[in-house]
Amino acid sequence: MALQILVDADACPVKDEIYRVAWRHEVAVKVVSNSRLRVPEHPLIERVVVSDGFDAADDWIAEAANAQSVVITADILLADRALKAGASVLGPNGKPFTMASIGPAIATRAIMADLRAGGDQIGGPPPFTKADRSQFLQALDSALVRLKRG
Repeated sequence: MALQILVDADACPVKDEIYRVAWRHEVAVKVVSNSRLRVPEHPLIERVVVSDGFDAADDWIAEAANAQSVVITADILLADRALKAGASVLGPNGKPFTMASIGPAIATRAIMADLRAGGDQIGGPPPFTKADRSQFLQALDSALVRLKRG
């Protein structure tokens, strides 16, 4: 089984960084989205366009994820599914999702959804920064090195 990077691409702010790291490590990238996105013409990069059905991209990624995958997503429920499939999972800010961290993340997500449903005005995620981008590059590089070593 070859290493692969699976990208939940519709709102991913680090696609260019993913391509650079993938090329350096010679790892295939599958860019999964509900609509056609521009991706570089390169043998390691594959565009996967799924239906616009609810969670279609998440379902595709969860099915394709395995112990040789690094999944890039900000979606906590997809992160949980990918972890259960054995994948390494990173948020676009470089923070890893782990079996230890996913439970509290899902609980927090549920609390925030309840607050929003109750009409509470709560802010979204903090703005994406250069530090987030840098942390992501390091985290993806480390994850690929770890998987290559087995």
